[in-house]
Amino acid sequence: MPEYRRVLLDGAIVEAVRDGDELVAGDGRRVSIADAHHLPPVAPSKVIAVHLNHRSRVDEFGIGLPDAPTYFHKPTSALNAHRGAVVRPEGCKWLNYEGEVAIVVGRTARNISPAEAGEYIAGYTVANDYGLHDFRDTDAGSMLRVKGSDTLCPLGPGLVTDWDFRGKRLRTLVNGEVVQDGSTDEMTWDMHYLVADIARTITLHPGDVLLSGTPANSRPVAPGDVVEVEVEGLGRLTNHVVTGPVPVRTDVGAQPTESEEVLSTALGGDWEFRGTRPPKR
Repeated sequence: MPEYRRVLLDGAIVEAVRDGDELVAGDGRRVSIADAHHLPPVAPSKVIAVHLNHRSRVDEFGIGLPDAPTYFHKPTSALNAHRGAVVRPEGCKWLNYEGEVAIVVGRTARNISPAEAGEYIAGYTVANDYGLHDFRDTDAGSMLRVKGSDTLCPLGPGLVTDWDFRGKRLRTLVNGEVVQDGSTDEMTWDMHYLVADIARTITLHPGDVLLSGTPANSRPVAPGDVVEVEVEGLGRLTNHVVTGPVPVRTDVGAQPTESEEVLSTALGGDWEFRGTRPPKR
């Protein structure tokens, strides 16, 4: 399966093809993967993500799914790359990983059927749909800061074409320990359905990205942690968490919170009060 990557090579953004342990630019220059400065493998005009899709995640929360998927938007300023630093702002503590498969659009798509959608997909890459749940009370509807803050959308390492999404294993590791282990077969709505659903009312352009959902066991990570998302046939996306250089400003806007909603989402099935309200003090 061909794999394409975008790297910074001699100060220029270059698209390269993987050849074993090396990347080959169009002009023949080669760089080892180990030494390459990776960029997101695509430059989308928009990133759209489905809320819940994997059955294990739904079961973890003890809820039901709606009849059709619901979505949120991650601004392109949230984009990050393989080996990039994911910033947890100072004053925040509930930053969660979410390993996912990202769908990359290859042709302008509008008003297409699920049966046609595969013809409009360029390929797939690995994503980590980080969530800064400290802002969940403020942005519960839009998820704007929860999912759209800077650096919270790593993609990579490459765009893989001719990849069959069926029956593929997805794992997330924190500091080398497996913390999520799922399969694309547990998705309620598959890749073709998601593309066709969005394209009913929103034109998808080449390079646009759709995030397809995460399995159970999204949990908080902290500065110093190394987070890897591994998808069978797509490779491994690696990032590390750092603390932001300045705290969230207190002279404007809502502040990070630590409510029942924040804790129950960030801690998932590990939250001792899941399904009940904590006792009043």
